[in-house]
Amino acid sequence: MKVVDISPPSMKSTIGFIVLAFSGILVLVLVFGSFVIIGPGERGIVLQLGAVQDRIMQEGLNFKIPLIQSVEKVDIKTQKEEVTATAASRDLQTVTAQIALNYHIHPDKVNKLWQTIGADYKSRVIDPAIHEAVKASTARFNAEELITKRSEVKEDITNLLRERLIKEFIEVVEFSIVNFDFSPSFNAAVESKVTAEQNALAAKNKLEQVKYEATQRIEQARGEAEAIKIQTEAIRAQGGKEYVGLKAIEKWNGTMPQYYTGSGNIAPLSLFGINLKNE
Repeated sequence: MKVVDISPPSMKSTIGFIVLAFSGILVLVLVFGSFVIIGPGERGIVLQLGAVQDRIMQEGLNFKIPLIQSVEKVDIKTQKEEVTATAASRDLQTVTAQIALNYHIHPDKVNKLWQTIGADYKSRVIDPAIHEAVKASTARFNAEELITKRSEVKEDITNLLRERLIKEFIEVVEFSIVNFDFSPSFNAAVESKVTAEQNALAAKNKLEQVKYEATQRIEQARGEAEAIKIQTEAIRAQGGKEYVGLKAIEKWNGTMPQYYTGSGNIAPLSLFGINLKNE
């Protein structure tokens, strides 16, 4: 009769299985932990035992030392930050500006940014820089100039931001003033001024129209006077009064108009240069 051994495996076999399993897991960890994939528009910051290294991982598959090195991925694509900033103009008007900033981190300086500022660079650097630039720039212009010279204000703020953020390894791509808002009293004053200017312009245009029409009438009168002068000279050249009488006879329709004077004389034929009195 065959005897089957159903006793538990020996301690040695159990330990061997555990070691083998652990070794397999360790190998997998080492293999898969030796590589990291950096996506498009990203850079990898290498941390070795927590310390930032000079090496910056580029897009694609990268090698790292497992268990010793870790990688922090940083987005270097253009990003947008919108901020509402309150400042005072040169004439002490309160201005609320809605600002939009497009920026990106310098690809070759992501490790420096991480080392000096960390991941929270928006709230620690970008937002304060925007507020500072807006306050400094608006203080150089009065409230009206902030509207009429908006392009200059934008350029001034952009230059201040570039100068400030480049020190923190952040590059300004585009800066926009979405909106300027002023106090209700200032808005009412601007509206009144615009209305007054429009009324003044309308009055000026009306005056110019009157002057133009008067000039036209003067020129027309001069033209008519010149025409009369030319006609008069032509009549004189044709014989004067006799020429006028001839033209009147040519236009006569045969009907004798009669105008009686108090003495009963017929006067109108004298208009034709004809004398009906007996000589």
